Amino acid sequence: MTFNFDEGIDRHHSDSVKWRKYGEAVLPMWVADTDYRVPECITQALQRRVAHGVFGYGAHPTGLEEATLSWCERRYGWKVAPQWLVFMPGVVSSLNLCVRAFTQADELSIAPTPIYPPFRRAAALAERQQLLAPLTLVDNRWVLDLNALEGHLTGRERLRLLMLCNPQNPGGTVYRREELLAQLAFARKHDLIVCSDEIHCDLLLEPGVRHTPFATLNEEAAQRSITLMSPSKSFNIAGLGASVAIIPNPELRKRFSKAMAGIVPHVDVLALTAAEAAWRDGEPWLAAQCDYLRRNRDRLCDSVNALPGLRVAPPQATYLAWVDASGLGVENPARFFNAAGLGFSPGSDFGEPQFVRINFGCTAATLEEAINRLTRAVNTRSA
Repeated sequence: MTFNFDEGIDRHHSDSVKWRKYGEAVLPMWVADTDYRVPECITQALQRRVAHGVFGYGAHPTGLEEATLSWCERRYGWKVAPQWLVFMPGVVSSLNLCVRAFTQADELSIAPTPIYPPFRRAAALAERQQLLAPLTLVDNRWVLDLNALEGHLTGRERLRLLMLCNPQNPGGTVYRREELLAQLAFARKHDLIVCSDEIHCDLLLEPGVRHTPFATLNEEAAQRSITLMSPSKSFNIAGLGASVAIIPNPELRKRFSKAMAGIVPHVDVLALTAAEAAWRDGEPWLAAQCDYLRRNRDRLCDSVNALPGLRVAPPQATYLAWVDASGLGVENPARFFNAAGLGFSPGSDFGEPQFVRINFGCTAATLEEAINRLTRAVNTRSA
């Protein structure tokens, strides 16, 4: 079975947020969606559902429930019970619900930094305080520095929620079991609930690396945790909006569900259809996509690391490269690259102004053009 990830699909004049942000002179390589046509299993499932012609209120998504349980068991050896599942229209809404459901006005959440912007925004929108836990680069992997975090604690804080991102966005680290156990030990010491965003967990690029859901560490981890998963990033269906919160603890599940009641809508029927098809039949396409992304990653990282003033640790997962541009000596790297026709995510959005995040989930031809523009811009700056 072959899949064409080299197909160039013109998205400039579509409803794409990614491609409409800039004019045609700028290559958009920012927001985390890819430029690949989804697998046929998703398109065909949607066409069958649309042909039905009636789009009233949907019932409980038993098909997606079964697909979710099967996906978790065969991919991670995780036997999930059906009652643990809470289907959601997106992971971002779940991040916000976790902050609102599990912290009070005088309680803090902890989030890593740098981090995907909604982690920080969730606390701000809920008018909650948040403590930022630094990531540090160790052996080319961005990892949580728990010793530095402990050093920032005074013992007077009212800590309640630890927010994790695994694989890490923007750094691309896949946390090892022993690293997750250390995070569990920290949660135990401070009696924390753990919200683990694992939306990129199927986009593994580094050979031999495996994703370990936080909740699978042991029963204590399961009872402390809310795990957020979705096929949206892996299968490029983020615009359809379907995800799941996996919550083994019935009390945490009750509090989470109460916080969403009357506010968060049910997942729409087409989103449910697409998500079910992805997790039921999409594995061959996903494997081929990861192979393609691995080649893109290697090409981009080799090119970036060969340029003066730039440095990147090759991500173990995701299609996002976290590039240190501090050596360029420019005040605003994202603006500098934008002037060269490259639309990267500003590092300031993630908490590090001297970085940019580059989305390499594109065709090899688009990536090659981006590398050419990047090379010209840096070499001109260095001349």
